[in-house]
Amino acid sequence: MCGLDVTAIRATGLGNMADALVSVVIPVYNERENIQTCIRRVETALKGLDHEILICYDFDADTTLAAIAEMADKPASVRLVKNDLGRGAAYAIRAGFAAARGDIVVTTMADLSDPPEVIPAMVDKARSDGADVVSGSRYMRGGSQKGGPRLKSFLSRTAGISLHLLTGLATHDATNNFRAYSRRFLDSITVESTHGFEVALELTVKAHLKGFKVAEVPSSWTDRSAGTSRFRMWKWIPVYLRWYMLAVEGRAFPGRVRSRL
Repeated sequence: MCGLDVTAIRATGLGNMADALVSVVIPVYNERENIQTCIRRVETALKGLDHEILICYDFDADTTLAAIAEMADKPASVRLVKNDLGRGAAYAIRAGFAAARGDIVVTTMADLSDPPEVIPAMVDKARSDGADVVSGSRYMRGGSQKGGPRLKSFLSRTAGISLHLLTGLATHDATNNFRAYSRRFLDSITVESTHGFEVALELTVKAHLKGFKVAEVPSSWTDRSAGTSRFRMWKWIPVYLRWYMLAVEGRAFPGRVRSRL
């Protein structure tokens, strides 16, 4: 599978790292109903922190863009990033990684399922505790989940908790894309994900297997109340299983697996 070398892309000038800057990467697809509230909540949550909000979109007719253009109070921190890598959430997130200038890069969804108010705690965990991947965790003590398909929730919880118990992965929530990543970690890996929202699981497993520090903070998740979800569970389960099994294999054969990353 062809991966994205973030370091190489940044060297071409598509991204220039800045110190002590939080880059919030938000992939979008026709999020007209949600994006204005999402941006305002992120901006409020990050008050006092130098930050940028990267809206990563696939096509110029995306209704998200018109909604942003209509904002009389659009923050100066908002940047639009057109995803030219390939259609879909995984590529949009990867485009955001390449464009991000911060020492901490946070991924979150535009559908208001993730609470932006948790981002400062994730950033603090990364900067103060030296964590390279910080999960906004639904399944640790203090976390919660409300709504959404029951089977999807069951499989996600089972995957997260079993990976924590079987492999020692230092988060109970391996699949949620509400994540903070250190720049040093992103610059050390090649992102391979091309299907949906597998990015979080891939990067968390890779960080664990390569010896980077993984951590978590409690977070809530609430199913979207507007717009349409692009999550296709049965289509993406095989992709998720790839990274799940790699983590399990890495527990038994760490050296062999690490050499393949």
